[in-house]
Amino acid sequence: MLEWIARGLGKGIVTTRYPRRPEPTTAGYRGAVEIVDPNGPEELEHLCPTQAIRVKDGSVTLDRGRCVLCGACTEAAPAYFRMVARYETASRSRAALICGEPAPDELPQLRRALGERVRALRRSIHIRHLDAGSDGAEEWEIAALTNPYYDMQRLGLFLTAAPRHADILLVTGGVTPSMREPLRRAYEVMPEPKAVVAAGTDACSGGFGSLGDEVAGGVDQVLPVDVYVPGSPPSPIALLHGLLLAVGTIAEARA
Repeated sequence: MLEWIARGLGKGIVTTRYPRRPEPTTAGYRGAVEIVDPNGPEELEHLCPTQAIRVKDGSVTLDRGRCVLCGACTEAAPAYFRMVARYETASRSRAALICGEPAPDELPQLRRALGERVRALRRSIHIRHLDAGSDGAEEWEIAALTNPYYDMQRLGLFLTAAPRHADILLVTGGVTPSMREPLRRAYEVMPEPKAVVAAGTDACSGGFGSLGDEVAGGVDQVLPVDVYVPGSPPSPIALLHGLLLAVGTIAEARA
């Protein structure tokens, strides 16, 4: 016991100070893909395995909700795309995840509506995580939120196994046919006010599964989604940003 006390006093506080202080990114961290040159040839579309890149009339767009951060586009076409190290990538609108297009007009209304609905969710937020067809990657990052470094409990965020006690439904994975009804039931029994957070590329758009008939194409095809957290998988800090965005205690970062 004395050894552990001495070690703790010697190292000091190791828990991240996010969101009070920005979280420094690690070397080589892939946070998001940005468009360098918005004008390009149609051939750029073939660089993305999830069809996140679109070129219309020479104008390039990139859907972060479909991007799996593989880096294929940045390696093959660095004049058009680059990888940036950024944690705060969550958005309150699916359309806002599409780079190269103007911010949607509904964003101010979405911010106000969500803020009014979850003003009560400021101090003790209980989160029900539901795997609707994930490959397991997001689950590792969610589990990390409870370790001493991220310690989400310090922010008043707690995981619960009961949707009836939950304020936020945190959904991972593209929604498979067998999970559609359980997802709806979990949402229906949650008390008001409540919010839905889609965590990861699969939950945002269906990911690779959306190219076939295996998934619904994203959580918003089944439930109203309040916050989208892109990434494959999103980091613990990115998840924290999305959760805090859902309860209105942090601002939405814009690229």
